Amino acid sequence: MDLGLSGKRALVTGGSRGIGRALVLGLAQGGASVGACYNRESDDVERLRGELAQIGGASFLAQADLAKPESAEAFVKDTAERFGGLDIVINNAGVVSHAMIDQLTLEEWHRVIDTNLTAVYLVCQAALPAMGEGGSILNITSAVAMRGMPGRVHYISSKAGLIGMTRALCKEVGRRGIRVNALAPGIIETDQTGELDDAGRARYSGLAALNRLGQPGEIADVALFLASDHASFVSGVTLNVDGGI
Repeated sequence: MDLGLSGKRALVTGGSRGIGRALVLGLAQGGASVGACYNRESDDVERLRGELAQIGGASFLAQADLAKPESAEAFVKDTAERFGGLDIVINNAGVVSHAMIDQLTLEEWHRVIDTNLTAVYLVCQAALPAMGEGGSILNITSAVAMRGMPGRVHYISSKAGLIGMTRALCKEVGRRGIRVNALAPGIIETDQTGELDDAGRARYSGLAALNRLGQPGEIADVALFLASDHASFVSGVTLNVDGGI
């Protein structure tokens, strides 16, 4: 299915691994120009840089610390100036850790909230002046935000906040013809799940009705549909892509 991405100008945060990588490659392969950021240099970044070079076009990768306002704003401004505007913004960057509330430090609370929630506010605020009618913002939240789990108060607070932000922001920018949606992945096959032993993999797989982990490409396929003009009357939704958790 042709999603009509050719010629679109896209910005993706957290683009070097997992779901982010699948998003960046899906957009570029569809003919969009993509500016994607990463936190630090790695083999994953270098590999993605090479894949984008093979695809061709104006896509690029840039280092940015989205928890720092000046860094987030500089990345958005640079991307918009390179492309002459923005059509698609996908907020995917995020961090996670495990700490029960009595062990959760204020420093760790701020690290997760600043990266997962405050950075989205910063990116959206900086990107909106460069977006026009038909623009699309997509926030990657998490299926666990609507269920909760112990040891993730900080993470779940940040992801639940994205759902509220999505509902509120769509009301603010809808009259400009800009859509805002959220996508809530379930348990996805990433480098983190790669550390699971057989018992852990079976336990997590069993949480889904489909009895397996999701693949990054399965999240990207739905995300790109929501970001595309095929979803032109979809705004304010949070779509679960979780295999039936």
